Amino acid sequence: MRNKKFTNVLTLGFALFAMFFGAGNLLLPPLIGVEVGSNYFVAMLAFGLTGILLPFTGILSVVFSGDDFNDLGHRINKHLAAILGTIIMVCIGPLIAIPRTAATTFEVGLKPFFPEMDPLWGSLVFFSVTLILAIRPSKVVDVIGNYLTPVLLVLLSLLIVIGIVHPTADFIPSKLTMMESFSKGFVEGYQTLDVLASVIFAGIIIAAARDKGYTDTNSKSQIVIVSGFLSTTCLLFVYGGLIYLGATSGVTNPAISRAELLIEISRNTLGHYGLIAIALCMGFACLTTAIALTSAVGTFFGRLTNGKLSYTVLVVLCTLISFGLSIKGVDEIINFAYPPLAFVYPITITLVIYIVLFGKIVKSKTPYVFALIASTIIAVLGLLKLLGMFDDATVTSLNKIPFFAYDLGWVVPSIIGFVIGLLMDKLKK
Repeated sequence: MRNKKFTNVLTLGFALFAMFFGAGNLLLPPLIGVEVGSNYFVAMLAFGLTGILLPFTGILSVVFSGDDFNDLGHRINKHLAAILGTIIMVCIGPLIAIPRTAATTFEVGLKPFFPEMDPLWGSLVFFSVTLILAIRPSKVVDVIGNYLTPVLLVLLSLLIVIGIVHPTADFIPSKLTMMESFSKGFVEGYQTLDVLASVIFAGIIIAAARDKGYTDTNSKSQIVIVSGFLSTTCLLFVYGGLIYLGATSGVTNPAISRAELLIEISRNTLGHYGLIAIALCMGFACLTTAIALTSAVGTFFGRLTNGKLSYTVLVVLCTLISFGLSIKGVDEIINFAYPPLAFVYPITITLVIYIVLFGKIVKSKTPYVFALIASTIIAVLGLLKLLGMFDDATVTSLNKIPFFAYDLGWVVPSIIGFVIGLLMDKLKK
């Protein structure tokens, strides 16, 4: 029995790691290392908050609320799950994350070996495999956890360990302050989309746990939490290693693309074999994430439409849209993604953090609603700032909001909103 449980933890934990670890997770950390240089440890902690701790919190928030994101949203408002869930699924699905997986696979995994290859053909092959494996959702977790992830982890570990033991260069002196380095790591963690994905992936892992016989609340929660802890441990090792490799890469060109930087690090670390290793890593990382996200999109919108759109139709439609957008290229997709992510991230983070911290002791919806309203207002202001809608004087005034200048302006207002909600509840009573 213990051996079976241990095997199930490995399968679910590795599957969750692979679902989280996609294109952005492999591309973003090295560039952070280049930009923060000797402040890499501070940036690593900050990136770990948005790329590791908060996604794990997202899983916990769903586990504490029920079986999927709908149960989490209903803790606050019956319409929240549908509205916020739709925004999240569009972002982590066909609009940003899935196209990025294919574009990254082409630029890092195929282009170095086939420089004349049309990205159209690379995406066609990628999404053909994604569609075949995602069309049977019951097999998604086992295929990813048992077969694809172990290979990915071995290759990444080889690259990171050799890079740490034999660094290419010394740490680059940082031009950023500690706070700027922290902000850089924290905000770049948005681009992983893992907090958004966590509240969706939690439902997939919970369903897989039920299929393996963990049907009662305690055993189901325990297996999912332990599996989540395993995946976060793997992510911490990989992210820390990749940021370290970027900080000791010797690369000083700030204009270098993320794909070129990753290829340069791999070549310097393992020579020609490094290109092969990173190509395989990228292929496995992006494929596992694309399969999981495509499956999640089909499941979510199938339930949202009460089965009027079948899972198969939604998966095919998601694949076709993602295929069309994937040809734009990695950097263009990442640059396009930042404004919508900067808007939806504070709202989602507020939801999962407050549910995990206070969900068992604060049953009233009012404090959570006020915290979300405060975060939403700040998120709208931040989005307008990013789009250049404010003049310098307005931006200066907004920067007086604590941490607003570092894109963390939602933190204090959400706390104030939550406290106001608590006081209103007490006054009513």
